[in-house]
Amino acid sequence: MRIGELVGAGRTADVFALDEGRVLRRYRDGSDATHEIAVMTYLAEHGYPVAAASPGTDTSELVMQRLPGATMREALADGTITAERAGETLADLLRRLHAIPARLSTDPEHRILHLDLHPENVMLTPGGPIVIDWATSTEGQPGLDVAMAALILAQVSVSMPAVATMARAVLAPMLRLLGGVEPRQLEEARRRRAANPTLSEEEIGLLGEAVALIDALASGS
Repeated sequence: MRIGELVGAGRTADVFALDEGRVLRRYRDGSDATHEIAVMTYLAEHGYPVAAASPGTDTSELVMQRLPGATMREALADGTITAERAGETLADLLRRLHAIPARLSTDPEHRILHLDLHPENVMLTPGGPIVIDWATSTEGQPGLDVAMAALILAQVSVSMPAVATMARAVLAPMLRLLGGVEPRQLEEARRRRAANPTLSEEEIGLLGEAVALIDALASGS
């Protein structure tokens, strides 16, 4: 397998071109991608929009379908999609995900949770939106997934002035369509975000303000 140029980089992994139809995602710290591949395969079998994925030559690698189009964040920046439509799309993707039975858990209320669903992790392809980056996926109560998605958007709104208005405009319709966030799940999402080693002290310090924004939007303030 010949690895080409670097085509993307996140907080934990790099993405390299393989050929016109495939890319290689590699975790810098050697994290095992086996679980991620299993989740994506399972979701694809249930009709959920994910990229096709298979193992690489090492457990820290996964070979994925190369997706045409732009991320939702890029589309928001260039006006290809409105904030209202982006919020509606995120809500729909969460609802569709939580309609699929859990892969491993025997608890009937458990579902697969993405736990990092935001505009950078949605590709807007000609065939529709596709959710990427399943590294943090787990199984549990769907409300936690909603709370985490809301908290990530709220953090952007309170920490990045240049896109604060846009992030809030995406968050508001998402919350409206999903019926808000359960306080218990929002507190758990805050705890998890605070323990995230990829976040800076400044980002963690703004979690309280982010929670307050979610509460204000949920109450119609």
